[in-house]
Amino acid sequence: MKRKILILCLLCIGLQQSIAQENIKTMFYNLLNFPELSLDRLDELEVIISDYQPDLFMVCELNDAFGAGLILNRLQMINPNYAQATYFNNTSDDNGNDSNLLQNLIYYDSSKFILEAQDIVPTTLRDFNRYTLKLNTVNQATNPILLEVFVTHLKAGNSPEDELRRFLMVEEFVDYLSTMDPNSKVLFAGDLNLYTSNDITFQKLTDVTNAITLVDPINRLGDWHNNSSFVDVFTQSTRTQGGLGGASGGFDDRFDFILTSENVLTNSDLYYVADSYKSYGNNLNTNCYNRAINSSDCAEVPGSGVSYSQTLRNALHDMSDHLPVVMELETNEQLLSTTQFAAKSDFQFIRGNIAEDQLAFMLNSSTSSNEYVIYDVLARKLMAGKVKNNDITNINVANLPKGIYYLKIDDYTETKKFIKK
Repeated sequence: MKRKILILCLLCIGLQQSIAQENIKTMFYNLLNFPELSLDRLDELEVIISDYQPDLFMVCELNDAFGAGLILNRLQMINPNYAQATYFNNTSDDNGNDSNLLQNLIYYDSSKFILEAQDIVPTTLRDFNRYTLKLNTVNQATNPILLEVFVTHLKAGNSPEDELRRFLMVEEFVDYLSTMDPNSKVLFAGDLNLYTSNDITFQKLTDVTNAITLVDPINRLGDWHNNSSFVDVFTQSTRTQGGLGGASGGFDDRFDFILTSENVLTNSDLYYVADSYKSYGNNLNTNCYNRAINSSDCAEVPGSGVSYSQTLRNALHDMSDHLPVVMELETNEQLLSTTQFAAKSDFQFIRGNIAEDQLAFMLNSSTSSNEYVIYDVLARKLMAGKVKNNDITNINVANLPKGIYYLKIDDYTETKKFIKK
């Protein structure tokens, strides 16, 4: 009898392990002209990221590669597994000279995601940036789970011309979707600058005749602008005080979104977690309408089940005129454990990330043909060579000017920053 009970218990444990669920936390954030407006906001960003700890961090209004590197360095102080995609300047036409300083980028936990590919979707104003991520699962060779991530920043303003320019941008994007596998799992994140779900741009994005139909996971449709009944989804503006940059009109708009393809709501191997979509830092307080996010009018409502602290709301107020949007995904596939991940691809500097003449690192990898590439802060390729797997690789960097650089291994997801002294 005892033996039967033991076997039953073991079967139950095995069943629990086989249906173990892994959680993926995502965040989109408009960084408000970072770092050009002020790079002294990294401490505020650290408070925000430390509080939520996203596995996928999608951003817009990033000005340059230098700012991208500053953010990566701060993220890696929170979690050393954070990596960033390759930074690209805007390629779309803006005033005829490609002068747009508002770029998109993603950062991700490289123990959970592998960056498979990147692409740029040019439009009449600003690029859409595409990132193909693969879940770092135990069964990735036989059952790869891909997530197509698009990050955007549509034209601001509420004039008929602004509305048309947003629509023309999205037309280019929808045409691009028609070139993809219609079964793709898609996240579409951005500052869409939309005032109502009746806007022709929103209608275009969610048109059921599109090759891939996008949906609002929380289905909060309506006229968002200056409508206090939509306070729960407002993301802009966090401020009423002038002089900080950005808008200062108080909390009255839903500009920031994470839309998903329809299959993310119904899929069995990677799917949206119900009720996980939030305007991060928004306490659902109706008194917050047209107020600053760190005011007492935006404090926690007792019994609401939502509680964003004063410390967090202060950081959000000072960091940007937008709140981040967050949502969670879940998979029934098992991710590689920390031990498995480290054993598969251990990549570390030997004498730290500050070099004078020699840069030394070690890569523990089962792949024998790895190569390294060194980029500068403008993502220009400067040096390349072979990696000594499971041994120390020494690179002569004596001829590099003093500054910040990035080391990338071709089959490794993380890009590491180093400083040439």
